[in-house]
Amino acid sequence: MQTILAIDDSPEIHALLDVRLRPEGLRIEHALTPAEGLAMAASLQPDLILLDVEMPGMGGMEVCSRLKADPATSMIPVIFLTGAEAVDIKVRGFDLGAVDYVTKPFDPAELRARVRAALRTKRFHDMLAARAQLDGLTGLWNRGYFNQRLADEVLAVRRYGRVLSLVMIDVDHFKRLNDGYGHPFGDMALQRIGETLSTHSRATDAACRYGGEEFAMILTETPGDGAMIVAERVRFAIEAMELRPKGKPVLVTASLGVIDAAALGDPAAVTSEAMLMGADAALYRAKEGGRNRVVRGG
Repeated sequence: MQTILAIDDSPEIHALLDVRLRPEGLRIEHALTPAEGLAMAASLQPDLILLDVEMPGMGGMEVCSRLKADPATSMIPVIFLTGAEAVDIKVRGFDLGAVDYVTKPFDPAELRARVRAALRTKRFHDMLAARAQLDGLTGLWNRGYFNQRLADEVLAVRRYGRVLSLVMIDVDHFKRLNDGYGHPFGDMALQRIGETLSTHSRATDAACRYGGEEFAMILTETPGDGAMIVAERVRFAIEAMELRPKGKPVLVTASLGVIDAAALGDPAAVTSEAMLMGADAALYRAKEGGRNRVVRGG
């Protein structure tokens, strides 16, 4: 269900929006002050904001400017609600980043049509953005998404003391597999490993293709002991894959390195680079120790 945030100082307008938009099957949240609206926009991440132009204190234009200046809310479309017909006001709103205007008093059909159009555009934009962050071969999140997601999760560790673990995965002797059985087989093996990582990831986790034959799993709210259990299940599942190029079974294995943020000490010192270095060091020890194993860092 898509979410709309209405920011308006009039309770009557909020009640009217509820009545007019109820047939659209939308979730509608309400803010009566600009400050409340800015806070709710950041926390709720609505699909669309309906914003009154004229409010006491901070006006709608200033609210829109702040929304567009904040990376967390800059991509949320804004439709202004206004009783003014002046062209210069509308032009200023569009220059600030608004996608549309709805004039008070609302025509119910027009309001619904404009809201539908804005939400449809937002949905297509989200779909394109998601596709740009997916690895084309495995369907996992790609390196760009991994970098941003890890940075976001590390920030949560530093600010709120969240629990976080990282697993780095490298396919053992992948070049030998490619050379011996051909690149189509290598691609198939990577696809199957991608499926395995997806199977062992929760909705709050992020399974990513880091690059080449390397993968990564960002495990949220998962301490080191829990991450080791997940990593060992993944290792076993990869080893148990049934791959038979040319009718002959081929064993594919992987080495895994695990690090959790707590192992790095003070949360204020946790960084993306430190997490990667810790997981990579553990992965290196797994390979040096004979491969097809899980090693914990820290």
